[in-house]
Amino acid sequence: MSELAHVAWPPAPIKTERPRPRDECERTLPEVPERRVGLFVIELDGAMIGTIELNRRDAERRSHVRPDAGEAELGYLLLPQAWGYGYAAEACAAVLGWFADALPGEPVVLCTQTANIRSMRLAAKLGFTEVQRYEAWGAEQWMGIWSPAASSG
Repeated sequence: MSELAHVAWPPAPIKTERPRPRDECERTLPEVPERRVGLFVIELDGAMIGTIELNRRDAERRSHVRPDAGEAELGYLLLPQAWGYGYAAEACAAVLGWFADALPGEPVVLCTQTANIRSMRLAAKLGFTEVQRYEAWGAEQWMGIWSPAASSG
């Protein structure tokens, strides 16, 4: 693992022998906004340090927050060296603000393991409140909801 410490991040674009033709990719893009509300890069001093996603939950993973399922779910991933500086809180708050303007009144859900203390603390800081706890992937999971109306006051 010590060899990886010297690898530059982010890596240069990786190209393969069989990329999909651009027109084929563009034909599939109109479907993306229905499932993926937003995909954001967290950048610090010109370098990518993480990502944030807002995706629509599948019907089989419905949380009953919306009657039709399809809730927006917040997910984030930061490089370990960016942990503990408040970048996730700042970036997630900005994305939630954007979402509140783009889809007024629509709630967002967030799921994490209860054992993930940092994620639980971040969820509380962002204004998520508990909806349910459940067992999955061999551990207790936590689901919270964020509502623009509740968070603005």
